[in-house]
Amino acid sequence: MSSATIRDVAREAGVGVGTVSRVLNNHPSVRESTRTRVETAIASLNYAPSPIARQLSLGKSSNIAVVAPFFIRPSFVERLRGVETVLAEYKYDLVLYNVETQEKRDELFRSLPRGDMFDGLLILTLAPDDDEAQRLIGSGVPAVLIDAHHPGLNRVNIDDVRGGYLATKHLIDLGHRRIAYVSDVLESPFQLDGASARRFSGYRQALAEAGIDYRSEYYLQGHHGVREAQQMANALLALPEPPTAIFAASDTQAIGVLRAVEEHGLTVAEDVSVVGFDDIEVAEYLKLTTIHQPLFTSGVEGAELLIQLLSKQAIAGEHATQINLPLRLVERQTTAPPRTRA
Repeated sequence: MSSATIRDVAREAGVGVGTVSRVLNNHPSVRESTRTRVETAIASLNYAPSPIARQLSLGKSSNIAVVAPFFIRPSFVERLRGVETVLAEYKYDLVLYNVETQEKRDELFRSLPRGDMFDGLLILTLAPDDDEAQRLIGSGVPAVLIDAHHPGLNRVNIDDVRGGYLATKHLIDLGHRRIAYVSDVLESPFQLDGASARRFSGYRQALAEAGIDYRSEYYLQGHHGVREAQQMANALLALPEPPTAIFAASDTQAIGVLRAVEEHGLTVAEDVSVVGFDDIEVAEYLKLTTIHQPLFTSGVEGAELLIQLLSKQAIAGEHATQINLPLRLVERQTTAPPRTRA
């Protein structure tokens, strides 16, 4: 079976995707010479239109709503890129709802489950409570959570506990015993999905397994951002017995930690090891050791799961599916054994 897409046909024929679509649907507006060129490309590539795409072309609105908090953050941008890649293939428009306040979040969860506005719903990182989940299920609108949890809803996730464990164990295996953790606020009223808390659990788990006592002064939480993480790392490095390694709950926060290490006149890796989480594009440039999570793939998987639900006319909560994506440690140049073992 050919794996060619409608984009491949358009490229081969030297036309736009819309023109190929019109040829496939026998639209009279296409010139005969153009139609012939497109049909030749279709035959050459052995292209067969997706039956799901044809079915979806009969949908109600041709819109998919995507709810994302702080969507300009690098991790959200990567997920949205994955979502858009899939939706474009099926001729769906992405309607983005940016959420930056608790009030906006609550308002959207009350108003969004409406089938006359869009055909499906993707929710990034915002975990609905039980009442909100029941409202989604009762709406009849197919919905998928990405990087968010609720047992009654379809979802695409990673194992954040394991990610926190892998990051901390890497530092322990290098010989570190004074290991700090900086993260977002664990109990956020904004009701993000609690990834920082789960990564904290993995951090604690790795420490306990290695027989290392948890030290409360080695854990700081604050608002998400480079500057906030830099301030937290500065406080850690000013301790009478500072950590020899710092695990940050995101690469963005790890950047703040790197700045603080340099601000203290210390050398990254040699004096203080730093591990991030996400593996965003800048992590490779900074040679940051980090936990890689498949951000782009999570967007693709979430959108494809939604497409499957739409093709089956499934509803939120009906035989809810959970897709778990793998994590891995990417070891670069910001971690090394401590100068003196403590």
